[in-house]
Amino acid sequence: MKIQIKIALLFTSLIAVFVILLSGFVYYFADRNYFQDFFKRLEIRAVIAAKANLEADENNVSIYNEIRREHLEKLPYEKEYIFKIDGSGDIQDTLKALSLPASFLTETLAKKESLYRHNSVFYLGFLYTVNRQNYLIVMSAKNEFGIEYMKNLRSVLIIGAPLCIILALSISLLFSRNILRPVRKITERAKDISSKNLHLRLEVKDGSDELGELALTFNNMLDRLETSFEVQNNFVSNASHELRTPLTTIMGEAEWALGKSRDEEDYKKTLAVIARQADRLDHITKNLLHLAQTGFDGKTQDFKKIRIDELLLEVQRSVVDFHPESIIELDFSLLPEDEEKLYVMGNSQLLQLAFSNIILNGCKYSNYKPVRVALASANETTIILIEDKGIGIPSNELKYIFAPFFRASNTGAYKGYGIGLPLTQNILRMHGGSITVNSSVQKGTVVMVKLPIANLD
Repeated sequence: MKIQIKIALLFTSLIAVFVILLSGFVYYFADRNYFQDFFKRLEIRAVIAAKANLEADENNVSIYNEIRREHLEKLPYEKEYIFKIDGSGDIQDTLKALSLPASFLTETLAKKESLYRHNSVFYLGFLYTVNRQNYLIVMSAKNEFGIEYMKNLRSVLIIGAPLCIILALSISLLFSRNILRPVRKITERAKDISSKNLHLRLEVKDGSDELGELALTFNNMLDRLETSFEVQNNFVSNASHELRTPLTTIMGEAEWALGKSRDEEDYKKTLAVIARQADRLDHITKNLLHLAQTGFDGKTQDFKKIRIDELLLEVQRSVVDFHPESIIELDFSLLPEDEEKLYVMGNSQLLQLAFSNIILNGCKYSNYKPVRVALASANETTIILIEDKGIGIPSNELKYIFAPFFRASNTGAYKGYGIGLPLTQNILRMHGGSITVNSSVQKGTVVMVKLPIANLD
């Protein structure tokens, strides 16, 4: 069932319950109020009847009779009964003949007034005392107008309630259709988007409501999917190129050497080329294997407490030994007072490899200008900043830098395979950390690494 129908049915159900309850309340209180009014009219007639029949003053009696005759409209089947209460059982017999229960007299004597309804006939008992003599005044009449009124009201409610429910259903269908129109547009637009046209986006008119947020979220998801597809395409293209180039060279050199007899010097040159390309191929495959291995979680790794400042000092020594022209400036001015906050849980060799990749990139792409490494801590996190003044990375290519084999468009003059940063990211993820890169072309790059501080217990 579509959401539009569900909303319409839910809204209609709520309206139906409300209309039915309201109709019940209207009918109940109309019945109660109208018949109370009818009993009040009987009470007035009972008092006047008592005054007119039992008063000793003839003038008063004539006045009450005139009031009753001139101002009180006779009710349908109106009857009056006056009984003298003297302790005999005649009253009970008479009341029984009128279909009145014994409690009618008892209640009248106790409360001086009682009400009783038998089918469409209403009875009012009234206790009146004259000269210390008690009299029971019984007035009865049919409430034909009230019964007809209630019948008409019941018909109106029975007809009106379904009409209100039908109207509510129509309005709710129109309302839900208008409310869900943006959702239908999103659905129609989403059907047009496939792997071949991931550049398409949903139209967002108002991002402040829930549907606007949904469209924005969907567009962000499409951005990530498009980036993932481009990264995958780049990986396949670059990986095939990086692997095919040394293989092509090796096969070409081998075919050239086997084509005919060569002198010893030519064979040496050919074997040297083959050895270099084989070494390059070995380096690429080892890095790929390492990259794949770091794609798993770190639970199987041998993690120990590592002091991060000492690790950075070791990285500095190894990088300078490997590239003596490198200049690495360590900034420990922001070290925390608590030395325990310098410890992280991790694998020393893997973390050395991760930081070496970042620092070597900073040195290489800045033509071995000074690279600054700063260490600090905040809350439960150790922060390492690596800053260089190199060639930078184009802003539109930053989102691809962690894709294997991707190299920025301005790195053609520098040797590399595009595996270092993806490998570094995987290592840091294994350690529960993160890496963020900010860069400007010809201004330099700032890499921020965050690692959780080891449990201090």
